[in-house]
Amino acid sequence: MTQTAVIDGVRLTTPAGWWIWKYDDSSFHRNQFQRFAGGSKAVDAVIVGDGTLWLIELKDYRRNPRTKPSSVFAEVATKVKATLAGLAVARVKANDHTERALAAQAMNCRDIRVALQLAQPVIPSRLFPHVVSPQDARTQLRREVNAVDSHPECIVGHIDSPRLPWTTEI
Repeated sequence: MTQTAVIDGVRLTTPAGWWIWKYDDSSFHRNQFQRFAGGSKAVDAVIVGDGTLWLIELKDYRRNPRTKPSSVFAEVATKVKATLAGLAVARVKANDHTERALAAQAMNCRDIRVALQLAQPVIPSRLFPHVVSPQDARTQLRREVNAVDSHPECIVGHIDSPRLPWTTEI
């Protein structure tokens, strides 16, 4: 049976037998881990299937322009690092037993993948410019998350892609 989650207005649907966890909304992250070591951000979703842990970040810059001066790719890398640390702790320390089991299953995967799905305006304008060049995005993401995933998926523009095992609807 497929699983669906709505994250920031974007619907992700996993294949049968896979599961999705809105990790940054989890009780463990919000109540136990978020304030650890001066603060910790997390990726939007964790998807597990076929022995692979996917760490997914969704960005929609079509209506909300990016206002942060830092690189979106460096931000994703920081969230990936914090999420992996959080999952490692959650499998032992989460107060919610379901979340503890999900974290344990995620950390038992034999492969870790990173995906950034970034929606940008089709026609850039002064008010809504392109945040990143679609041609350079994958290279920039690879540079930032290479220690975790040397072939991350960076989908820019129309963010549903046949390269990803789940479907995405905006």
